[in-house]
Amino acid sequence: MLISILLLIFGLLLVWKGADFLVEGASSLAKRLSIPEIVIGLTIVAFGTSAPELAVNLFASIQKNNEVALGNVIGSNIFNLLLILGISGLIRPLKVQKNSILKEVPFSFIAVVVLFFLANDGVFFESPANNLSRLDGLIFLAFFGYFLYYAFKLTRNKSAIEDEVKVLSLSKTWIFIVMGFAGLFIGGKLVVDQAVIIAKALHVSDKLIALTIVAGGTSIPELATSAAAAYKKKADIAIGNIVGSNIFNIFFILGLSSVISPITYPTTFNFDVYVLMAGTVLLVAVLLIGEKHKLTRWEASVLLIAYVVYTVFIILRK
Repeated sequence: MLISILLLIFGLLLVWKGADFLVEGASSLAKRLSIPEIVIGLTIVAFGTSAPELAVNLFASIQKNNEVALGNVIGSNIFNLLLILGISGLIRPLKVQKNSILKEVPFSFIAVVVLFFLANDGVFFESPANNLSRLDGLIFLAFFGYFLYYAFKLTRNKSAIEDEVKVLSLSKTWIFIVMGFAGLFIGGKLVVDQAVIIAKALHVSDKLIALTIVAGGTSIPELATSAAAAYKKKADIAIGNIVGSNIFNIFFILGLSSVISPITYPTTFNFDVYVLMAGTVLLVAVLLIGEKHKLTRWEASVLLIAYVVYTVFIILRK
């Protein structure tokens, strides 16, 4: 147990340092290419920070561990939306672009709705079993392709990037990005592995592990990246990372997982999907009400409280 705890701490250190390298490298790359930081956050950073979720889900799909595959993605998205944005907003109020509120955040909501619709075959199609089939996986991937196309269109917007962004040499920029990805992936995987070992030793159920420890562990890169970005006043990367990761998790990771092996969907996950839907609506609401286009510390606190209530509930539910 002591060795697992030490490895867990080491993994956390790797993740934090990897996030720092990635934010610096991605910001430098955005400045060099005259690409808005929101695009970097929605694509490159989101992909890198979702690498642990991808690794865990591919492994879970191959072994047909449905609860881990589903709980990892759904739990990670709830963790991202409520806890990570809450912490980031407490570190520094986040000024959110109007385009993100009206287009990108709603697109992440659409991802949840599509997941709910395709997974509940028994409700919508009178099927004897609820599952995500290979066809469903291809539909997810088609949505993800559209999202990439949308992100590519954003690159045509040559709006100015903040002058305080530090421009590194080209070689150093790529070294930072590669080291960041490596730290996030290795550290995140290490954290998840050791967390599961510790949880198993404490006799915690697989579903609860997936929704909390596994989901939280694979989301540590998002936490580190968005918190670091908020501290450095890079709100676009902080927000884009979360929104992009949530879209990436459902449309790409669940899509690819379903194509590899169809995933049986227990309807008990519907409650968690409802929470994810409500959380997304709550985010849009707090951004449009009060101080427009800004996630204040008070509103960030609401997100944090919502996550605490949700976590206490699913623990007691077991």
